[in-house]
Amino acid sequence: MTASNSPTAPDSHSAPHPVPRAIIFDFGKVLSELPDVDAHTALVATAGVPDEVFEQHYWAHRHDYDAGALNGQSYWQKVAHGAGFDLTAERLTAFHHHDSLMWANLNAPMLAWAAALQAAGIKTAILSNMGEVNLAYMRKNFDWLSGFTHLTWSCEQRTAKPDPAIYQHTLDRLGVQPEEAIFVDDIPANIAAARELGIDGILFTGIAQLRRDLLVRHLDGKIPLPEVD
Repeated sequence: MTASNSPTAPDSHSAPHPVPRAIIFDFGKVLSELPDVDAHTALVATAGVPDEVFEQHYWAHRHDYDAGALNGQSYWQKVAHGAGFDLTAERLTAFHHHDSLMWANLNAPMLAWAAALQAAGIKTAILSNMGEVNLAYMRKNFDWLSGFTHLTWSCEQRTAKPDPAIYQHTLDRLGVQPEEAIFVDDIPANIAAARELGIDGILFTGIAQLRRDLLVRHLDGKIPLPEVD
């Protein structure tokens, strides 16, 4: 990775930044909080294997699940086979329930910022790696999704970040050029991929840091900024 593409490398943002026409958000750990501990504990208990065994096989197939290569059943079949437990119908139902809840703790200040951007006429999108069952839960329970200009879900596009195609799809649906968008994500590889396309990527570690990064881009007074307690 070259310095210019590294999410942690210094860049030219000390100069005034073009006013973005669109802000693109990741969901997990950006619009949502850290995974729910109780839901995670319930997942591991349902599997009945040591935590480290469950984690290994949970993540081993997650990208394929997010990218639509696996569905809600075939994903958990692979997890069960690798971790060495039987996937009963009861376990599958419990996995779907607890896995959806694990990622559903919302980051209220970030949602408030998204709403402020929308009210100011800034286009907003979610670009998220998301499995089909988790997505169905969100659509059922999160009415605020309708406020976004566009929603890109990896399982529906049959590809996932950091594939450049999923970023380009989002730009096309928003009707903006790469230099007209800011992308906020918590994973360095996803930020690097966005920057390769010419999108200004901000690596998210918290709201105070995000606000500082937007101030460095001289966007105060040009777009709403996230509020920090």
